[in-house]
Amino acid sequence: MFTLPFPLRDANASSGGKDLGDLPEWDLTDLYAAPDAAEVKRDLDWLEEACKSFAADYEGKLGTLDAEGFLDCVKRNERIQSVAGRIMSYAGLRYYQMTIDAGRAKFMSDMQDKITTFTTPLVFFTLELNRLPDDFLDGLFAANAELARYKPVFDRIRAMKPYQLSDELEKFLHDLGVVGDAWEKLFDETIAGLTFEVDGEELNIEGTLNLLTDQDRDAREAAAHELARVFEANIRTFARVHNTQAKEKEVLDRWRGMPTAQTARHLSNDVEPEVVEALRNAVVAAYPKLSHRYYELKRKWLGLDTMQVWDRNAPLPAEEVRTVDWAQAREMVMGAYGAFDPRMAEIAEPFFDKGWIDAGVKPGKAPGAFAHPTVTDVHPYVMLNYLGKPRDVMTLAHELGHGVHQVLAAGQGEMLSSTPLTLAETASVFGEMLTFRRLLDNAKDQKERKTLLAGKVEDMINTVVRQIAFYDFECKLHEARRGGELTPDDINAIWMSVQAESLGPAFEFMDGYETFWAYIPHFIHSPFYVYAYAFGDGLVNALYAVYREQPEGFQDKYFEMLKAGGSKHHKALLAPFGLDATDPAFWDKGLSMISDMIDELEAMED
Repeated sequence: MFTLPFPLRDANASSGGKDLGDLPEWDLTDLYAAPDAAEVKRDLDWLEEACKSFAADYEGKLGTLDAEGFLDCVKRNERIQSVAGRIMSYAGLRYYQMTIDAGRAKFMSDMQDKITTFTTPLVFFTLELNRLPDDFLDGLFAANAELARYKPVFDRIRAMKPYQLSDELEKFLHDLGVVGDAWEKLFDETIAGLTFEVDGEELNIEGTLNLLTDQDRDAREAAAHELARVFEANIRTFARVHNTQAKEKEVLDRWRGMPTAQTARHLSNDVEPEVVEALRNAVVAAYPKLSHRYYELKRKWLGLDTMQVWDRNAPLPAEEVRTVDWAQAREMVMGAYGAFDPRMAEIAEPFFDKGWIDAGVKPGKAPGAFAHPTVTDVHPYVMLNYLGKPRDVMTLAHELGHGVHQVLAAGQGEMLSSTPLTLAETASVFGEMLTFRRLLDNAKDQKERKTLLAGKVEDMINTVVRQIAFYDFECKLHEARRGGELTPDDINAIWMSVQAESLGPAFEFMDGYETFWAYIPHFIHSPFYVYAYAFGDGLVNALYAVYREQPEGFQDKYFEMLKAGGSKHHKALLAPFGLDATDPAFWDKGLSMISDMIDELEAMED
């Protein structure tokens, strides 16, 4: 089934401001001119016929093909993926611009229904592929170098072999997928339709979450209580969505014989469970020297006996209230990218000038931010909810990093360009690091340096500690759901168990904070996605250390890594840098960079 990826960043990263300049909007005409454009019907008609003829030509016959015939089969499959991906990218991006628009929602649902129906005959391909003997495939790869290029795709498909169901059941599940998508749409539309009232002003969720970073503590507190009030009023809906999604996953996992709820995510990420476990354990063990230690520092800076949850993302008392307009944000990020390598800025330039970014906050627009690669013969699109605080600049740097990665990887073609989530966060987090380091190097005094360092530590804690806490929440939620229906109170209790552990003793938790799991989109759209952020942050910290120590030739190796897309395993991609994520000590290196920054902040207190 073809769906639009929904890689939203934590919505807490959003911020606010006024007079931001001319914020760009998407120009989707590179995909299609309009929903009723003749090209949409043309591509749907082509897709329907292409899927039928593909099944007629190849079903039951993969084992009879020679290398050249198998390559033709793969290329036809790739072309089908490209056309279907173009249609769904267009439908999905229009929808995310205005999720409460019934026409856009209907168009996306109709396209999903049609494409699911058209592609059902293709389900045989992976099932039959997994029944072929290893030596048969190895012989084909040995006979044709162009076909051998696709081996990583086949390796990932064949990793699912132990969990494959009958052909009939797989086709049934393929068709049924659109029903599961309805729960995701319900979540999106519910979130987008929420309204909050703070100090007499009506806000959407982005504007309300933004107030949690306000200089005024009363405004932060009012926003936190209003978020809790609205989440509580809708908690039954959110609990129903989570219960249904988790139960559906439990049924699928049980039928497939998957050993854990996380197994499918690890397989799709092409990462070994023990690597993720080592990451998770390293981060949890580091809570005291990272989040606990930092928030104790912040408690003192804020002059508080105890921190409340609305103080977590508060600006420092000495921090200037600052609005960064769009032109400044562009200059900051592009300057950092260009200083690292002019090629990086050159790749990023069209995003600003050609309608590849949708930046403004608008009623009904999906919250958060993402970069969607669309298809390899078009280009990526970046969504932001840009409201003008320095953290929004980092979100721009992050999503633009994704965009650069996606442009570079497009040369691999439709089946090999897509990067596992664990590696997909590399370029985005690296883009943030470049922007941060440029700002830090240009800090005019110790006070500005402290503000920048503290902001980066908080971003890293949000990316590493918070996301691993999210991962633990999901692990506990899915495990508990296997024992039966979860009440809202049950889910609240699971949420609080990981929050207290990760944030530490500096915090008190207000009544109502227990419902704040409700708005996190990853839990619904991409279960267990969240550890990819921590993976990416740790990996980038290690990469950046290599760059600082051995800058000679680093850029070329970095670009080669991004160009590889999904064609190489993380071990092969990191080997040129002398790094290995399967080494348990690898994660400690990345975490030590955060710890070192906190050391520097503590030293400033003396």
